[in-house]
Amino acid sequence: MVGHDSTVEETLSALDGRSTGLASEEAARRLTSHGPNRLVDTSGRAPLTILLAQFRSPLILVLLLAAALSAAIGNAIDALLIAIIVGANGVFGFAQDYRAEQSLLALRELAAPDAVVRRDGAVTQIAASDVVPGDVLLLAQGDAVTADARLIAAQALACDEAALTGESLPVEKSTAALPAATPLAERSNMVYRGTTVTRGRAEAVVVATGMETEVGQIAGSLATAVEPQTPLQRDLDELGRRLGLGILLVSSLLAPLLVVLAGTGLVQAGLTAVSLAVAAIPEGLPAVVTLTLTLALGVRRMAGESALVRSLPAVEALGTVDVICTDKTGTVTEGEMTVSRVWVPDRVVDLSEPAVTDSQLTQLFEIGVVCNDATETVGDPTEQALLAAAQWYGLDPDAVREAHPRVDEQPFSAETQQMMTVHDDVAFVKGAPRMVLDRASHVRTEAGIVTLDEPMRARILEQTEAFAAQALRVLAFAARTNDGPLVFVGLQGMLDPPRAEVSAAVADCQRAGIDVKLVTGDNRTTATVIAKQIGLRGATLDGTELDALSDEALAERIDDVAVFARATPTHKVRILEALQARGHVVAMTGDGVNDAPALKRADVGVAMGIRGTDVAAQSSDIVLLDDNFATIRTAIRNGRAVFDNIWKFVAYLLSANFAEVVLVFVASLAGYLILPAVQLLWINLLTDGLPALALGVDEPGEDVMDRTPRASATGIVDRPLLGFLGGAGLAAALVMLALMVVVLDGAPTVTPYALTMVFTGFVLLEFVKLFVVRWLRETPFVNLWLFLAVAGSLLAQLAVVYSPLRTYFGTVRLTIADWRLLAVTVAGGGVLFVLVALLVKRFDARTHS
Repeated sequence: MVGHDSTVEETLSALDGRSTGLASEEAARRLTSHGPNRLVDTSGRAPLTILLAQFRSPLILVLLLAAALSAAIGNAIDALLIAIIVGANGVFGFAQDYRAEQSLLALRELAAPDAVVRRDGAVTQIAASDVVPGDVLLLAQGDAVTADARLIAAQALACDEAALTGESLPVEKSTAALPAATPLAERSNMVYRGTTVTRGRAEAVVVATGMETEVGQIAGSLATAVEPQTPLQRDLDELGRRLGLGILLVSSLLAPLLVVLAGTGLVQAGLTAVSLAVAAIPEGLPAVVTLTLTLALGVRRMAGESALVRSLPAVEALGTVDVICTDKTGTVTEGEMTVSRVWVPDRVVDLSEPAVTDSQLTQLFEIGVVCNDATETVGDPTEQALLAAAQWYGLDPDAVREAHPRVDEQPFSAETQQMMTVHDDVAFVKGAPRMVLDRASHVRTEAGIVTLDEPMRARILEQTEAFAAQALRVLAFAARTNDGPLVFVGLQGMLDPPRAEVSAAVADCQRAGIDVKLVTGDNRTTATVIAKQIGLRGATLDGTELDALSDEALAERIDDVAVFARATPTHKVRILEALQARGHVVAMTGDGVNDAPALKRADVGVAMGIRGTDVAAQSSDIVLLDDNFATIRTAIRNGRAVFDNIWKFVAYLLSANFAEVVLVFVASLAGYLILPAVQLLWINLLTDGLPALALGVDEPGEDVMDRTPRASATGIVDRPLLGFLGGAGLAAALVMLALMVVVLDGAPTVTPYALTMVFTGFVLLEFVKLFVVRWLRETPFVNLWLFLAVAGSLLAQLAVVYSPLRTYFGTVRLTIADWRLLAVTVAGGGVLFVLVALLVKRFDARTHS
């Protein structure tokens, strides 16, 4: 592909193009040949893929096997009910994931919707997708570049290429050919898709469109990047495999045992085995975990908190993050330049203080307004900052410009590092301090205009260095009346200041055991100053120093480094891999196209929604709609709360299934099928349904950001959960077995009355345990949704006892005396649950740490 190493004539010749543009017929032919100027989506999931993913859990597969066995032995109702629950869970999970994918579409149209080109020798506006190689683009300030193009003419052109190269300041452009080995970030004669013109005008011939652009090539390479599983996904996959194998093993052994030891018939033994499988399987686990995440940090709620969750399990992974690698510009900082301090001989004025009017400052700010091509909404960020400073001083930029109409100009160039505008009676200059000083012969002081002697030159340079040491970008300003001398007027120092809320967010993360590292393309001084302002402490490493380190040496040093300056997207990947080699769980932010590989490889990739590119957003797990670091802190807090809620749900659900297995197994060995499959499914539906789901909206504990991150190797099924699962499950089984003995009253077979009492007692006992589980994790008591869910589930249970539905569930009406017996039984079970919870708390402090 022709490009930066070719002359303008060579480029036009290779593309069979001309500076006057293509003919419409030729453009149409090339559009057919090259295809539309669009990026192919390499990461989005098709609806069918999303749907099939809902049924890949081993638990779901075992349930479907249980449904098939039920149908095979004639239990059509049981088979149908299992199939309905599995299908409902799958449809619900699909709806949530599909909604997240669709919500991202609002962020995908980040490129300009059209382009201005020359066609048939005339200037015309076309859709960006219709741009073809050989087209001549006409670019002006504020335009988005729609394709990769070689500059053929440029006037004071500068482009914001942060999205592609990470360079935070606009890049000056020219038309001269460059050596073939010139790095992408230094190809000053090229403009690239996804970048923006911040100043000047240009004409450029398109050399690549669509997937052939630099953006497109990176997008295509993402298909081979490995996206790691989140801790939650790993935990649930392992849990599902173990439960599935265990269920199949126990169920397959139970039927022969019943036939051989108890003399049970084959059909009855088969029914019991199916019941045991149904009892053991937590039907709602795969879909409910997704729903819990959705309720806690789902698309709608997180959108209200300025974040779009693309990969819901990754939200829980935020709770295990112990390192955040964050960009600076627009994430930690405001994302716009602001003049903070100015200097006129011999005093510094801080713009955080009220303005005081005098002639020196008036001329300084007037030059900043007039020697300036920006408006309040469009233009170079540096020039926009000068307008804002003048407004702080009390000037009206429009009025100042009207008073000094421009008659000529010398645009800013990389060679002169200055800009000059000429007016009726005066010329104004702004530029790099040393360059302006070299041309100036006088200086304006409080006493008037005097000769610029060496001591004053030294003071100006000293002040320039002092501003630079404060991470300020410094511009010098001068004026010349008619043919008089160039008079130095003063300095304006500007920076992109930290967001007001970031320091507190960083402190919260540090208190939570999370190390924050600043990774920026800015220079060492600026990066270090900003890092100190937001509370980061540690060494600074710049890109050159990083390149000199081997991967092993970098991994050894990386924990002590707080700031990475002059870092490129390639450096980001090395930093990420070094941290992961040290066992860290890393959240990585990014906005540029070249950030996409790091975002995809990170444990949690966080893209920017305002400044970010489409490719970065599609490679991420979370998109920040406000580009704000504080939103990451909020997401981590919510991620930890999500894990707490999932932990409570899993503890509640598995202890119930364990109790059911023990109850069914022991009762079957005694010759009783105490809970048939349809009743077990109903119990699971009530307890795994609305009440368990309501755990997903439990408020986080006040100490959620006072804990250290959960180790990624520590799964959901940890020691506290196992302790509660075993203790509470055995307690519930023993209580229900005792109730069964009482209500059977010596009957040789299970009666409908005994079934109804154990069935209803188990449901009530599970609701009591629900509140014990919440207390175990020190959850605030009030949760209106939980109370409503319990009330609704109780009404549903009453319906299967007192309505015609009892025909399908094999239940009978209960009397007041029966309810008194159930109340005593459930109260006893509740006491046992509390004792188990106290023991768990005592012997493992991790239940609340």
